[in-house]
Amino acid sequence: MHNFTPLSGLLGGALIGLASALLMLSAGRLAGVSGILGGLLTASRDRAWRLAFIAGLIAAALIGPLFGTPGAARLASPDLALYAAAGLLVGFGSRMGNGCTSGHGVCGFARFSARSITATLVFMGAAIVTVALVRHRF
Repeated sequence: MHNFTPLSGLLGGALIGLASALLMLSAGRLAGVSGILGGLLTASRDRAWRLAFIAGLIAAALIGPLFGTPGAARLASPDLALYAAAGLLVGFGSRMGNGCTSGHGVCGFARFSARSITATLVFMGAAIVTVALVRHRF
């Protein structure tokens, strides 16, 4: 692990927790990205904060490298159809799981939701198996 940076990870995690707590306190909403994006794409009345949230995610990725954070990762494959299929599967899984990793892992875990804790354990287990298969060929 040549990019192990515990201090920046700790700071980033604290900022994510602070942002999700502020969203809950100010708007009474969970900071689940799939739900926020889904509400932005449908005819919901609370589009302003959703748009600001998504714009903030995009802006952070664009201006982060100006402050020393790593830029975008190199694509593992030039096949854009592969990424489109992966995106559709993630969207389907988020819908089927009634939320995405950010909603379940950050917000649901903090609320001690049994459903979110179970979902997060499943996400993490699948990620561990995937890394073991792809990186280590187990």
